Formats: sequence, C-alpha cells, structure tokens
Amino acid sequence: MSVPMIPFDAGERLDWIAVSDAIAAGHALPRAELGDTFLTRGADTLLSRAAWIDGMGALVKTATVFPGNAARGRPTINGGVALYGDGDGALEAIVDFHLLTRWKTAADSLLAARRLAPPRVRGILIVGAGTVAGAMAEAYRAAFPDARIALWNRTRHRAEKLAGETGAAVAPDLEQAARTADIICCATMSANPVLHGAWLRPGQHVDLIGAFRADMREADDTALTRSRVFVDSRETVLDHIGELKDPIARGVITADDVVADFYELDRFTRGPDDITLCKNGGGAHLDLMVARHILERWQSDGG
Repeated sequence: MSVPMIPFDAGERLDWIAVSDAIAAGHALPRAELGDTFLTRGADTLLSRAAWIDGMGALVKTATVFPGNAARGRPTINGGVALYGDGDGALEAIVDFHLLTRWKTAADSLLAARRLAPPRVRGILIVGAGTVAGAMAEAYRAAFPDARIALWNRTRHRAEKLAGETGAAVAPDLEQAARTADIICCATMSANPVLHGAWLRPGQHVDLIGAFRADMREADDTALTRSRVFVDSRETVLDHIGELKDPIARGVITADDVVADFYELDRFTRGPDDITLCKNGGGAHLDLMVARHILERWQSDGG
C-alpha cells in the first residue's frame, strides 16, 4: 500500500475554526509523550520534535531554521513530517512541512484567542510580516470577522507587501497600535522584547508565537507580570523557550504563575479587566493533532 504524500494545496480543504477545534479535541485524549532535540550553529537551528498520543498515533517533525535565508529570498524555515499509525506504528502519511506548520501554528494561537480575547474584538495588531503573520491574519478573520487588522514590522516595506496580500492596514507606530488593539500577536524572529508591558491596557489579549529558543523573547517582564499567563504546553514552553524560561530563572515570575495549558482548557477564562497572554510553543503533539485532522480531511475528500 502506497503512503499518501499530502501536498501544500491540501490546505484548500481546511478551515481555521475546524483545525483549532481539532487541537482542542486532541487534548481530551491521554496526555502526549514528547521528545525534543535542538541543535544549533550560530543563528541556525535544527529542531526535531516527536509526539505519541495513545489513540491517535505518533509523529516526527524536523525543522531547520536558517534566518539568513530571508536575505537570499528563500524560506527561513524548512523541514519534513512523518505520521505513524497508532495500532501498528506503520508510516501513514508524509505531510508537507509548510502545510502543517502553517495550519498548526496559527490554529494554536487562534484556539487561545477564541477563549481569552475580550467579548468584542474591534482591532487586532500583528507584529511581524513573515509567513506566520500572514497565516494569523487569515485565522483571526475566521473568528473575528468584524475586526480591523493592522500589521507592524521593523522593515516597513515588508509590512506594506503583506498588507497588500491580506487586506490588512499598516500600523505606522508600534506603541500606539499596541495600546489600541484588542488582540496583539507577536510573530517575529526577535531575540529581544518588541512588546512592552507598559503599553498594555486592561481587557487586551496577547498571543506570543515567535520565540522558540532559550535565548529569544518577544515580550518584556512587565508584560508577563501584568498578565494572566497561559501556554499551549507547559512541557514544551517552561524549560525550553526563553519567553518564560528566562523570567522564571530570574525570579520575575514562577511556574505557578502559569494559569493553565491546553490540557486544562476549562481554565482558559478571563475577567473583563484582565490582560491575558498565551505563549505558543508549538509542541509536536499539536502537529500530531493537526496532521491527523489533515489526513482525515484528505481521505474523506478522496485525496
């Protein structure tokens, strides 16, 4: 039996709400076993992530992150994904890396925003102008169709290009845009905070996506101390990603300040004046949940 190769254009069969719901449903199954390996060479990273969920199967995803590729007009992130069966461990599918990464990453943050954003979302700010920022613009529109989306990027012409592709506006000033947005999403490759807690106001929700290494931060300490902090996975984020690992190590916050992860979705709640902040660490179990959903949709549509 041939193993299906699921291409990038399989995304035409998907929708953001259903994918985020698939992530929520996956967390009703037994807790995933996870294994992560990071190798680095300067700014370059080789990241392998594996997950096994009893009743769903197993997945191995390997990503290469080469920031210098952007200057050469090449994708910064590449990789490969293998999905294995739960009953016999047989290879079930090879899933296009960029397809899975796009849908998993944005649906991860969308799931948090659907539960933690204020009841009425009028404005959304996306910080960054890369592939993830474009996916987030689509994902947020699925859940908050009446919201105005603005983009800010250090390199303005990249924000203008993505704005033209997505129909978003370009924010001329980061601080002003952050102060007025109802949802703030950071999707950058920044090693140092770009979002300052002093800019935040009661009622806002913050999605942090970009930081994936121990030496990376997108939000400063004040943003964390002013917020109710959530993560998609304690196991993936707390000991591995600088966004929380660094302030925890310095005693700015403690691990107990993290209210919940996706295995405790019933605790993803907010008060009217709360600032909520969710760190998207993107563990392989999320890739497994989304890859399984993609395969099921692919098969049901005769792929």
